[in-house]
Amino acid sequence: MKITIISLDNWGFNKHIKAVLEEKGHIVNHIDFNKFVFIYPNFFYKIYNFILKGVFKKNLKTIFFGKKIIEKLQEIGEIQDVILTIKGDFIDPKSILEFKKYSTRTIAFFNDNTARCPKIIRVIPYFDEVFSFEKKDCKKYNLKFATNWIYNSNNTSETNFEYQVFNISSKDKRLPIISRIIEELKSGNINYKILIYDKKYNNKKSNIEYINKHLPLSEVNKYINKTRVLLDVHRAGQEGLTFRVLESIGLHKKLITTNSDIVNYDFYNPNNILVINEKKPVIPISFFETNYEEIPKEIFEKYTLGGWVEKILNV
Repeated sequence: MKITIISLDNWGFNKHIKAVLEEKGHIVNHIDFNKFVFIYPNFFYKIYNFILKGVFKKNLKTIFFGKKIIEKLQEIGEIQDVILTIKGDFIDPKSILEFKKYSTRTIAFFNDNTARCPKIIRVIPYFDEVFSFEKKDCKKYNLKFATNWIYNSNNTSETNFEYQVFNISSKDKRLPIISRIIEELKSGNINYKILIYDKKYNNKKSNIEYINKHLPLSEVNKYINKTRVLLDVHRAGQEGLTFRVLESIGLHKKLITTNSDIVNYDFYNPNNILVINEKKPVIPISFFETNYEEIPKEIFEKYTLGGWVEKILNV
């Protein structure tokens, strides 16, 4: 099959989809519109865009992304069997509709929810099929359900870890929750590495470790490999599984999470996954004293990238 992936691959997760599909013998193009740089020609265009967004629900940046994507599809020069779009809410609807000229089937996957990203709602009708990792959105908008995927897998017997707990998050409304978790870890003398990305951070004194540049996925994985237990702090109103959850499964590591819906998944094992209250987190030392218990192979395979492309693309 001829497949084109269109995605805002700001963390580098989506390139793994291309690799897996190529291993299966498909001809794959990846249009990563995170690489497209939009610049306002002058200050007046910022004012113009403000009016466009407020009055006409349009955005010069999403229009720019759509235009550049169409140019790339024209360069490919062949009708695709499938165009798979991830984070299509960052593209203007008119361009998404035009994707149909270049493919026999268009599919979208969203790993954000409509509560946080309401622009998702307006682009849903322009795809032939739409998948979401958010169960509530699937029910409300009649979408198909799919989680994120395991992009890395390694069953190691490593026991000499540098950190007991690791997390990397962006600075947002989760910060007070993360601060409470840090205090709980400190009270139990639990070693941790928690990084908060804030591009405006100016080296003020803080008990939280900030970074002002995006770490590439390869660097994040170095920290993960040095860590015994991963920490997942979900966004308010979101139940969809983050990549941190899938990383823990793929790497056979334990997980601490604030997402209470995780108990409803077939891979849930209380020995492996500790669900904590975000308002008053309790992290017992005993959780670190038992080994990870392997989940059944047939369940594990469902969440691998191979299982994901089979479900989404039916290949």
